[in-house]
Amino acid sequence: MTSYSGATATSTPEILRYVAFSADPAGGNPAGVVPDATGLDDAEQLAIAAELGYSETAFLTADQQERSYAVRYFSPLAEVPFCGHATVAAAVALAERIGPGRVLFRTKAGEVPVEVTAGPDGALEATLTSVEPHVVDVTEAEIAEALAALGWDPQELDPALPPRIGYAGARHLVIAAATRERLADLAYDFERLARFMTGLDLVTLQLVWRESADTFHVRNPFPVGGVVEDPATGAAAAAFGAYLREQGAVTAPAVLTLHQGADLGRPGLLRVELRTDDLRVRVSGTGVRIPEQGR
Repeated sequence: MTSYSGATATSTPEILRYVAFSADPAGGNPAGVVPDATGLDDAEQLAIAAELGYSETAFLTADQQERSYAVRYFSPLAEVPFCGHATVAAAVALAERIGPGRVLFRTKAGEVPVEVTAGPDGALEATLTSVEPHVVDVTEAEIAEALAALGWDPQELDPALPPRIGYAGARHLVIAAATRERLADLAYDFERLARFMTGLDLVTLQLVWRESADTFHVRNPFPVGGVVEDPATGAAAAAFGAYLREQGAVTAPAVLTLHQGADLGRPGLLRVELRTDDLRVRVSGTGVRIPEQGR
């Protein structure tokens, strides 16, 4: 169990560490999970998230309804309305205690049901169903500022996937690179991009490169959370699924594969499902606990 400097000896909550979107603790995206956040105020939750240093930590408080939880998500700098990888991590952590099956997370973005299943090898996989998504246009000036902060040239973009803001619980600006090389070379102006994102209420940028009809490589700068890059981003994956449907870049029903984290040495795999009878987006991935001696 991890402690934090603001806790007292009698009030230290249990703090777990999990990886989402990988069955390997060295891959995917680490998240903190506080399975019982009862009594923790905003400052205490932020202090825990800051000490852990992960892109997000999920704080759960059980409802009276069985397998239902109020959930809040904190980055090291601020609260965010929804976080996909911490949702997967928290659902897997709960499944190890109360068994696989459906849990309901009541987030600030809305209700997010999560189904956890166990594979033949015992590995746990969680599938979250997003809130209803939407897509928003961006101006030429906003695109120009984003590219300037990234150090990208407009000629390096994929014209088939124009920049848009996708929402499926949090706002993410989708920008598509024309080549894998452009996506791999990410060295941006941290403060400038943070200011730009704050002005548009963005949580991350969803930088993408399309390998094939249903396979994408993605990266997620997250300076507004105090993190240079998020290794695997479920909320952005859901927003991206909504974006692809709205753009007509894929046709439902569809199952998409997103590769993320390889450029950081933490490879992860996200599966995005679009259905014909439901605008909500489903994002799936495995999760595993991080050994106590590992960070």
